[in-house]
Amino acid sequence: MKLRASVRGVGHALPVRVMTNGELETLVETSDAWIRQRTGIAERRICGEGETTSSLCNAAAFEALADAGIAAADVDLILVATVTPDYPSPATACLVQRAIGAPRAACFDISAACAGFIYALDVASSMIEAGRFKTALVLGADTLSRYLDWGDRNTCVLFGDAAAGVVLQADESGRGVLHTVLFSDGMGADLIRVEPESQAAASRIEMVGAEVYRFAVGAMGEACDRVLKEIGLESSDIDLFVPHQANLRIIESAAKRLKLDPEKVFLNVDRYGNTSGGSIPLALYEAVKSGRLVPGMRVMTVGFGAGLVWGANVIRW
Repeated sequence: MKLRASVRGVGHALPVRVMTNGELETLVETSDAWIRQRTGIAERRICGEGETTSSLCNAAAFEALADAGIAAADVDLILVATVTPDYPSPATACLVQRAIGAPRAACFDISAACAGFIYALDVASSMIEAGRFKTALVLGADTLSRYLDWGDRNTCVLFGDAAAGVVLQADESGRGVLHTVLFSDGMGADLIRVEPESQAAASRIEMVGAEVYRFAVGAMGEACDRVLKEIGLESSDIDLFVPHQANLRIIESAAKRLKLDPEKVFLNVDRYGNTSGGSIPLALYEAVKSGRLVPGMRVMTVGFGAGLVWGANVIRW
Protein backbone atom coordinates (compact mmCIF):
# COMPACT_ATOMS: atom_id res chain seq x y z
CA MET A 1 0.00 0.00 0.00
CA LYS A 2 0.99 3.63 -0.42
CA LEU A 3 3.10 5.13 2.34
CA ARG A 4 1.02 7.60 4.34
CA ALA A 5 1.21 9.52 7.61
CA SER A 6 -1.16 8.05 10.19
CA VAL A 7 -2.20 9.51 13.53
CA ARG A 8 -0.69 7.54 16.41
CA GLY A 9 -1.53 9.78 19.35
CA VAL A 10 -3.39 12.93 20.37
CA GLY A 11 -2.83 15.52 23.08
CA HIS A 12 -4.22 18.82 24.29
CA ALA A 13 -3.76 21.59 26.84
CA LEU A 14 -6.12 24.26 28.11
CA PRO A 15 -5.63 27.30 30.35
CA VAL A 16 -7.00 26.96 33.87
CA ARG A 17 -9.28 29.97 33.72
CA VAL A 18 -12.80 29.56 32.35
CA MET A 19 -14.48 32.79 31.24
CA THR A 20 -18.24 32.49 30.94
CA ASN A 21 -20.62 34.70 29.03
CA GLY A 22 -21.85 35.91 32.40
CA GLU A 23 -18.40 37.28 33.19
CA LEU A 24 -18.29 39.04 29.82
CA GLU A 25 -21.58 40.73 30.71
CA THR A 26 -19.65 42.62 33.42
CA LEU A 27 -16.95 43.77 30.98
CA VAL A 28 -18.83 44.81 27.86
CA GLU A 29 -22.36 45.58 26.70
CA THR A 30 -23.53 42.07 25.84
CA SER A 31 -25.56 39.20 27.27
CA ASP A 32 -25.36 35.45 27.50
CA ALA A 33 -28.40 35.15 25.23
CA TRP A 34 -26.91 37.51 22.62
CA ILE A 35 -23.62 35.60 22.49
CA ARG A 36 -25.24 32.16 22.35
CA GLN A 37 -27.70 33.19 19.67
CA ARG A 38 -25.06 34.66 17.36
CA THR A 39 -22.14 32.32 18.01
CA GLY A 40 -23.19 29.26 20.00
CA ILE A 41 -20.46 30.01 22.55
CA ALA A 42 -21.13 29.67 26.29
CA GLU A 43 -17.58 29.88 27.69
CA ARG A 44 -13.95 29.92 26.69
CA ARG A 45 -10.49 29.39 28.27
CA ILE A 46 -8.23 32.39 28.86
CA CYS A 47 -4.51 32.25 29.65
CA GLY A 48 -3.34 33.52 32.99
CA GLU A 49 0.10 34.43 34.28
CA GLY A 50 2.72 31.92 33.17
CA GLU A 51 0.49 30.35 30.52
CA THR A 52 1.79 30.94 27.01
CA THR A 53 1.49 29.43 23.56
CA SER A 54 4.65 27.41 24.13
CA SER A 55 3.66 26.20 27.60
CA LEU A 56 0.35 24.94 26.24
CA CYS A 57 2.15 23.33 23.30
CA ASN A 58 4.59 21.61 25.63
CA ALA A 59 1.79 20.06 27.68
CA ALA A 60 -0.09 18.96 24.56
CA ALA A 61 3.10 17.46 23.12
CA PHE A 62 3.85 15.40 26.22
CA GLU A 63 0.30 14.02 26.24
CA ALA A 64 0.33 13.21 22.52
CA LEU A 65 3.64 11.36 22.81
CA ALA A 66 2.41 9.39 25.82
CA ASP A 67 -0.81 8.56 23.98
CA ALA A 68 1.21 7.31 21.01
CA GLY A 69 3.70 5.43 23.16
CA ILE A 70 6.55 7.16 21.36
CA ALA A 71 9.69 8.62 22.91
CA ALA A 72 10.44 12.28 22.22
CA ALA A 73 13.92 11.28 21.06
CA ASP A 74 12.31 9.43 18.14
CA VAL A 75 10.53 12.54 16.81
CA ASP A 76 12.32 13.90 13.75
CA LEU A 77 9.94 16.74 12.78
CA ILE A 78 8.04 19.27 14.91
CA LEU A 79 5.59 21.74 13.38
CA VAL A 80 3.56 24.31 15.29
CA ALA A 81 0.68 26.12 13.61
CA THR A 82 0.29 29.44 15.41
CA VAL A 83 -0.17 33.16 14.85
CA THR A 84 0.59 33.95 18.51
CA PRO A 85 4.15 32.73 19.10
CA ASP A 86 5.89 33.58 22.34
CA TYR A 87 8.52 35.44 20.33
CA PRO A 88 8.88 36.62 16.72
CA SER A 89 11.95 34.38 16.82
CA PRO A 90 12.82 31.64 17.75
CA ALA A 91 10.02 29.45 16.45
CA THR A 92 7.62 28.00 19.00
CA ALA A 93 8.46 24.57 17.57
CA CYS A 94 12.05 25.03 18.78
CA LEU A 95 10.79 25.82 22.28
CA VAL A 96 8.74 22.62 22.20
CA GLN A 97 11.77 20.66 21.01
CA ARG A 98 13.77 21.93 23.98
CA ALA A 99 11.00 21.18 26.46
CA ILE A 100 10.28 17.62 25.38
CA GLY A 101 13.85 16.62 24.51
CA ALA A 102 13.75 15.84 20.79
CA PRO A 103 17.30 16.64 19.64
CA ARG A 104 16.92 15.01 16.20
CA ALA A 105 13.87 17.00 15.15
CA ALA A 106 13.70 19.65 12.46
CA CYS A 107 11.47 22.44 13.79
CA PHE A 108 9.49 25.32 12.34
CA ASP A 109 6.22 27.21 12.71
CA ILE A 110 3.44 27.72 10.19
CA SER A 111 1.33 30.88 10.15
CA ALA A 112 -2.05 30.15 8.55
CA ALA A 113 -4.39 31.38 11.28
CA CYS A 114 -7.42 29.18 11.91
CA ALA A 115 -6.53 26.90 8.98
CA GLY A 116 -3.01 26.48 10.32
CA PHE A 117 -3.39 22.94 11.59
CA ILE A 118 -4.62 21.71 8.20
CA TYR A 119 -1.67 23.42 6.51
CA ALA A 120 0.80 21.98 9.04
CA LEU A 121 -0.67 18.49 8.80
CA ASP A 122 -0.34 18.61 5.02
CA VAL A 123 3.29 19.71 5.20
CA ALA A 124 4.17 17.01 7.74
CA SER A 125 2.28 14.22 5.98
CA SER A 126 3.79 15.16 2.62
CA MET A 127 7.29 15.03 4.10
CA ILE A 128 6.59 11.64 5.64
CA GLU A 129 5.16 10.31 2.36
CA ALA A 130 8.28 11.54 0.58
CA GLY A 131 10.44 9.52 2.97
CA ARG A 132 12.11 12.57 4.52
CA PHE A 133 10.84 11.89 8.05
CA LYS A 134 9.29 8.99 9.94
CA THR A 135 7.76 10.55 13.05
CA ALA A 136 6.27 14.04 13.29
CA LEU A 137 4.69 16.05 16.07
CA VAL A 138 2.13 18.50 14.68
CA LEU A 139 0.59 21.06 17.04
CA GLY A 140 -1.94 23.84 16.64
CA ALA A 141 -2.04 26.53 19.30
CA ASP A 142 -3.04 30.11 19.81
CA THR A 143 -3.47 32.54 22.70
CA LEU A 144 -5.48 35.26 21.00
CA SER A 145 -6.72 36.60 24.33
CA ARG A 146 -3.46 38.57 24.38
CA TYR A 147 -4.76 40.59 21.43
CA LEU A 148 -8.35 41.19 22.47
CA ASP A 149 -9.94 44.52 23.25
CA TRP A 150 -12.23 43.57 26.11
CA GLY A 151 -14.41 46.56 25.29
CA ASP A 152 -15.22 45.36 21.77
CA ARG A 153 -18.13 42.95 21.98
CA ASN A 154 -17.80 42.00 18.32
CA THR A 155 -14.47 40.27 18.93
CA CYS A 156 -13.87 39.67 22.64
CA VAL A 157 -16.76 37.20 22.91
CA LEU A 158 -15.44 34.98 20.12
CA PHE A 159 -11.98 33.80 21.04
CA GLY A 160 -10.37 31.45 23.53
CA ASP A 161 -6.92 29.94 24.11
CA ALA A 162 -5.88 26.32 23.58
CA ALA A 163 -3.31 23.93 22.16
CA ALA A 164 -3.67 20.43 20.78
CA GLY A 165 -1.92 18.16 18.37
CA VAL A 166 -1.10 14.76 16.97
CA VAL A 167 1.82 12.41 16.49
CA LEU A 168 2.16 11.17 12.91
CA GLN A 169 4.14 8.16 11.74
CA ALA A 170 4.88 6.54 8.41
CA ASP A 171 2.29 3.83 7.76
CA GLU A 172 1.50 1.44 4.90
CA SER A 173 -1.69 -0.03 6.37
CA GLY A 174 -4.10 2.27 4.55
CA ARG A 175 -4.56 4.58 7.52
CA GLY A 176 -3.46 8.21 7.46
CA VAL A 177 -3.99 11.53 5.75
CA LEU A 178 -5.62 10.53 2.45
CA HIS A 179 -5.88 13.90 0.70
CA THR A 180 -5.70 17.64 1.39
CA VAL A 181 -6.69 20.77 -0.50
CA LEU A 182 -5.41 24.24 0.40
CA PHE A 183 -6.49 27.70 -0.78
CA SER A 184 -5.49 31.33 -0.22
CA ASP A 185 -6.80 34.74 -1.30
CA GLY A 186 -4.67 37.68 -0.23
CA MET A 187 -7.25 40.10 -1.64
CA GLY A 188 -9.18 39.48 1.56
CA ALA A 189 -6.23 40.15 3.87
CA ASP A 190 -7.94 43.14 5.49
CA LEU A 191 -11.07 41.20 6.51
CA ILE A 192 -9.36 39.64 9.56
CA ARG A 193 -6.09 40.90 10.96
CA VAL A 194 -4.16 41.48 14.16
CA GLU A 195 -2.70 44.98 14.30
CA PRO A 196 0.82 45.39 15.72
CA GLU A 197 0.68 46.74 19.25
CA SER A 198 2.23 50.06 18.24
CA GLN A 199 -0.50 50.57 15.62
CA ALA A 200 -3.50 49.15 17.47
CA ALA A 201 -6.46 51.45 17.88
CA ALA A 202 -9.76 50.40 19.45
CA SER A 203 -9.30 46.70 18.79
CA ARG A 204 -6.08 44.83 18.19
CA ILE A 205 -8.04 42.10 16.41
CA GLU A 206 -9.92 43.68 13.54
CA MET A 207 -12.61 41.76 11.70
CA VAL A 208 -15.28 42.64 9.15
CA GLY A 209 -17.80 40.23 10.60
CA ALA A 210 -20.49 40.10 7.91
CA GLU A 211 -17.99 39.58 5.09
CA VAL A 212 -16.07 36.97 7.08
CA TYR A 213 -19.31 35.06 7.66
CA ARG A 214 -20.11 34.97 3.94
CA PHE A 215 -16.55 33.97 3.08
CA ALA A 216 -16.47 31.23 5.71
CA VAL A 217 -19.63 29.45 4.61
CA GLY A 218 -18.57 29.51 0.96
CA ALA A 219 -14.96 28.56 1.65
CA MET A 220 -15.85 25.58 3.83
CA GLY A 221 -18.23 24.28 1.21
CA GLU A 222 -15.73 24.80 -1.61
CA ALA A 223 -12.89 23.06 0.24
CA CYS A 224 -15.02 20.08 1.26
CA ASP A 225 -16.50 19.68 -2.22
CA ARG A 226 -13.02 19.80 -3.76
CA VAL A 227 -11.34 17.34 -1.42
CA LEU A 228 -14.19 14.85 -1.79
CA LYS A 229 -14.20 15.16 -5.58
CA GLU A 230 -10.44 14.73 -5.88
CA ILE A 231 -10.44 11.62 -3.71
CA GLY A 232 -13.56 10.15 -5.31
CA LEU A 233 -15.82 10.20 -2.24
CA GLU A 234 -19.29 11.48 -1.43
CA SER A 235 -20.23 13.34 1.74
CA SER A 236 -22.12 10.20 2.80
CA ASP A 237 -18.77 8.34 2.86
CA ILE A 238 -17.55 10.58 5.69
CA ASP A 239 -18.03 9.14 9.18
CA LEU A 240 -17.23 12.32 11.13
CA PHE A 241 -17.05 15.97 10.11
CA VAL A 242 -14.71 18.11 12.23
CA PRO A 243 -14.91 21.77 11.20
CA HIS A 244 -13.02 24.74 12.58
CA GLN A 245 -15.00 25.75 15.67
CA ALA A 246 -15.46 29.44 14.93
CA ASN A 247 -19.19 29.99 15.09
CA LEU A 248 -22.09 27.56 15.39
CA ARG A 249 -24.12 29.29 12.67
CA ILE A 250 -21.24 29.01 10.19
CA ILE A 251 -20.80 25.32 10.99
CA GLU A 252 -24.51 24.58 10.65
CA SER A 253 -24.72 26.44 7.33
CA ALA A 254 -21.72 24.57 5.92
CA ALA A 255 -23.02 21.19 7.09
CA LYS A 256 -26.41 21.90 5.53
CA ARG A 257 -24.81 22.86 2.22
CA LEU A 258 -22.85 19.60 2.24
CA LYS A 259 -26.00 17.64 3.16
CA LEU A 260 -24.26 16.09 6.15
CA ASP A 261 -26.12 14.17 8.81
CA PRO A 262 -26.08 16.48 11.88
CA GLU A 263 -25.11 13.47 13.99
CA LYS A 264 -21.82 13.30 12.08
CA VAL A 265 -20.85 16.90 12.89
CA PHE A 266 -18.53 17.30 15.90
CA LEU A 267 -19.05 20.42 18.00
CA ASN A 268 -17.28 21.89 21.01
CA VAL A 269 -17.46 25.60 20.14
CA ASP A 270 -19.86 26.09 23.05
CA ARG A 271 -17.11 25.31 25.59
CA TYR A 272 -14.02 26.83 24.00
CA GLY A 273 -15.02 29.44 21.43
CA ASN A 274 -12.71 30.07 18.50
CA THR A 275 -9.25 28.83 19.50
CA SER A 276 -7.75 29.51 16.05
CA GLY A 277 -4.91 27.09 15.35
CA GLY A 278 -5.92 24.97 18.33
CA SER A 279 -9.50 24.54 17.17
CA ILE A 280 -9.37 21.52 14.84
CA PRO A 281 -6.82 19.44 16.79
CA LEU A 282 -8.71 20.12 20.03
CA ALA A 283 -11.92 18.89 18.39
CA LEU A 284 -10.11 15.80 17.08
CA TYR A 285 -8.73 15.13 20.56
CA GLU A 286 -12.15 15.33 22.16
CA ALA A 287 -13.70 13.23 19.40
CA VAL A 288 -11.16 10.48 20.09
CA LYS A 289 -11.43 10.61 23.87
CA SER A 290 -15.24 10.61 23.76
CA GLY A 291 -15.37 7.62 21.42
CA ARG A 292 -16.83 9.59 18.52
CA LEU A 293 -13.71 8.97 16.42
CA VAL A 294 -12.30 5.44 16.32
CA PRO A 295 -9.75 3.62 14.13
CA GLY A 296 -10.96 2.91 10.61
CA MET A 297 -13.27 5.92 10.39
CA ARG A 298 -13.00 8.50 7.64
CA VAL A 299 -12.89 11.99 9.15
CA MET A 300 -13.01 15.21 7.17
CA THR A 301 -11.67 18.42 8.70
CA VAL A 302 -12.08 21.90 7.26
CA GLY A 303 -10.84 25.30 8.36
CA PHE A 304 -10.69 28.92 7.29
CA GLY A 305 -8.99 32.00 8.63
CA ALA A 306 -7.16 35.27 8.20
CA GLY A 307 -5.18 35.60 5.02
CA LEU A 308 -7.57 34.66 3.66
CA VAL A 309 -6.70 30.95 3.89
CA TRP A 310 -8.81 27.82 3.91
CA GLY A 311 -8.51 24.10 3.33
CA ALA A 312 -9.84 20.63 4.03
CA ASN A 313 -8.57 17.09 4.35
CA VAL A 314 -9.79 13.52 4.67
CA ILE A 315 -8.06 11.21 7.13
CA ARG A 316 -8.48 7.46 7.61
CA TRP A 317 -8.16 7.29 11.39
